[in-house]
Amino acid sequence: MALLPALALATAAAAGCAESTTGGGGTADGGVQVIKAGVLTTCTHMDYKPFQFHDQGKVVGFDVDLVDAIAKDMGLTQEIVDTPFEGIQSGEDLNTRRCDVAAAAMSITPPREENFDFSDPYFEATQALLTKKGSNIRSLADLRGKKLGVQLATTGETYANDNKAANGYEVVQFEDLPLSVTAVETGQVDAAINDNSVFGDFVKTNPNVEITNEFTTGDQYGIGVATGNTALKDRVNAALKKLKENGEYNRIYEKWFGKAPQ
Repeated sequence: MALLPALALATAAAAGCAESTTGGGGTADGGVQVIKAGVLTTCTHMDYKPFQFHDQGKVVGFDVDLVDAIAKDMGLTQEIVDTPFEGIQSGEDLNTRRCDVAAAAMSITPPREENFDFSDPYFEATQALLTKKGSNIRSLADLRGKKLGVQLATTGETYANDNKAANGYEVVQFEDLPLSVTAVETGQVDAAINDNSVFGDFVKTNPNVEITNEFTTGDQYGIGVATGNTALKDRVNAALKKLKENGEYNRIYEKWFGKAPQ
């Protein structure tokens, strides 16, 4: 996303809003360094339902529950910093120690791996095409001469731009997911592209739109850590492995997606 003012909202994952603090520092179980004693500070960007979003004054979602479980395994409590996505994917938020980890339904890509390090993959995704119901737009080719909405700095935007010349549509950028889906509903754009899970969640409560196609891109989400922070990356990977082995990952997955992971 485009850069916004640097001040962000720090939110306890299980409570209301609190002012961000990063002073003091501390260690997790196993001696891993964190920027705030007793806390795993997580950068994310909202709203991106069902991964991270606001609900009745709380921050909830699949990523939130997963990192809560990782933090607990490390003897910590998660605190969330809501920040523009550009600061996450550029590596600035991690490498300047604004946060310990970044969890934002974020695909592992080579450009991002140049900016920071990733945990092992924890979620697989594809890109999906969202249109008004009955639009008869079922492929990128059907968008010739039309407008395709994308969320800034996402793999969906990359996919749209990579296929723009061959299919003759205009790419229209939006700061976040809610703006892009609203643009489809209001006719500002003819379709939008983003991850299938977030569009799948949206169409459940918005019957005027539908997913008309999906594109296999091999997207896998990872949790970001600062470049070279091998100790923290290894500790996050160990926690992920444990959560998958003891069934906690499946429980969290089923809570948010209504089915077991494939």
